[in-house]
Amino acid sequence: AAGGGWRCADGAALRWCISGTLCASFLGLGLSIAVLGPTFPTLAANVGKNVSDIYYIFVGRSLGSLGGSVVGGVLFDCMNATLLLALSMLGTTAGLYAIPWCKESLLLTVLMSVIGGSIGILDTGGNVLALYTWGSEAGPHLQALHFSFAVGAFLAPIVAQMDLKSSESEGLAGAEKTNQSVLKSVPTASAASTTPALNDHHNEGFLWSYIFIGTYILFVSIFFFVLYSKSSSARDKSKASVQKDRLAKYHWPLVGLLFVFFLFYVGAEVTYGSYVFTYAMVFAEMTESQAAALNSVFWGAFAVCRGVAIFGAALLSPATMIVMSLLCSAASSTALAFFAHYQAALWVGTAVYGASMATIFPSGIAWIEQYTVVEGKTASLFVVGAALGEMCVPVVVGYLQGRYHHIPVVMYTVFVTSIVTVLLFPAMYKLANWPQQRDLQEVSDRETRKTLLSNSRLTEDEEEEEHVREWNNADFEVIEMNDKLKNSLTDTSCRIPGDSPAEVSLQPHLEDALGNPPVVADGSPGKQNGNVDWEKSE
Repeated sequence: AAGGGWRCADGAALRWCISGTLCASFLGLGLSIAVLGPTFPTLAANVGKNVSDIYYIFVGRSLGSLGGSVVGGVLFDCMNATLLLALSMLGTTAGLYAIPWCKESLLLTVLMSVIGGSIGILDTGGNVLALYTWGSEAGPHLQALHFSFAVGAFLAPIVAQMDLKSSESEGLAGAEKTNQSVLKSVPTASAASTTPALNDHHNEGFLWSYIFIGTYILFVSIFFFVLYSKSSSARDKSKASVQKDRLAKYHWPLVGLLFVFFLFYVGAEVTYGSYVFTYAMVFAEMTESQAAALNSVFWGAFAVCRGVAIFGAALLSPATMIVMSLLCSAASSTALAFFAHYQAALWVGTAVYGASMATIFPSGIAWIEQYTVVEGKTASLFVVGAALGEMCVPVVVGYLQGRYHHIPVVMYTVFVTSIVTVLLFPAMYKLANWPQQRDLQEVSDRETRKTLLSNSRLTEDEEEEEHVREWNNADFEVIEMNDKLKNSLTDTSCRIPGDSPAEVSLQPHLEDALGNPPVVADGSPGKQNGNVDWEKSE
């Protein structure tokens, strides 16, 4: 018993170690994704391009993420989860270490694709490993994963800004010395000739932000290797603990609907976060600082609500959290689409919309796990749907906004996507529960029929037993009567020689009552005329 208790404690400790390492990895995921924004101008200068000329590095990262999600989904069902995540984080570390020194745009795109592929594997595998590890209790841990991602995305610009500030003073001093030396050696030098020197030194500050994030991810990958060495079969045991008897009857249609659901949800989230700054300045006529504050309100509410959802998921079911989020999303998007010209509606609607979008993705994964088995390939489809939404919806909105300058396309987009998600979830819920309800009804009907048949058999058996008892009782009564009559006849026959005429005269009446011929002493039947002739023995 003591050994079993220790094993139970070790298993619980291992699960918590896996969950903590996953949260640390998702924090690094947020850092590695969000650091690209503030360092984008420097990376463009490194490869000798304008910012508008290297937009394809985002496409490369997105395509890499799609490929990593698909490949990771297949590999996750074939190899140990912790080992796969450790290797994917090593790939992210290698890409982050190489990017600051990259001087070719093509090579930069390849490195971004490598990082995107590693991110796709981590995003897919992290969610599935949390499900395998915690089973039906995975809700709060999934929320913790995505909260860690939001924290990482929030910290990345701060890390980059700290590196920028630490290098600005050195950069200004170096740039001043460089300008003086250039002016002395080449009096006709233009100011533009000094720009590369300034940019090169400027890149040194951002170099350390990539090194810092890459080193952090390297340490997290070491923890995954340790987990792999300690429990190489953890994946199989965890997977076996949550496997169900069979897949849902409508498994793939349900997965397809959730794929579309995530496409619209993530597309709306990224679109609003990307365009709200521009909308505030163009349509709401805010200053740059006010627009930046509005953008911060959206992402701040998003991150805070993900933190609160960790505790909410322990009290509420995933379906309840999704319904609450969808209702808040529909209400806030309606206010933003039709009442955003009021400043109060814009600020409050932005905060509520950011909070409502925070919990849908992890809650959706936890919800579908209740109805069917979520394996690597299944989870990869969810990540692919989210990545497609992130790629396609902002592009479409940007194109339409460029065509129709006076229409707030972004606000109408979030309204339409909210309506689509509100309509999709009831359809998914009905599809997930309808076969189960029908099966339960069939089981109930079968049990009722079995009960009725059992009762019918019992009734028939009882009736047969009752008939048998009645016949047995009747047989016993007949046997007893025959025994009494035989005894009486025997006694009578024994008393005939000395009996009185009155006793003898009673014999024919007894014989008539029995319906049998009289039996005399010599065994021959008597005459039927009512007079008995006795032959005297010689």
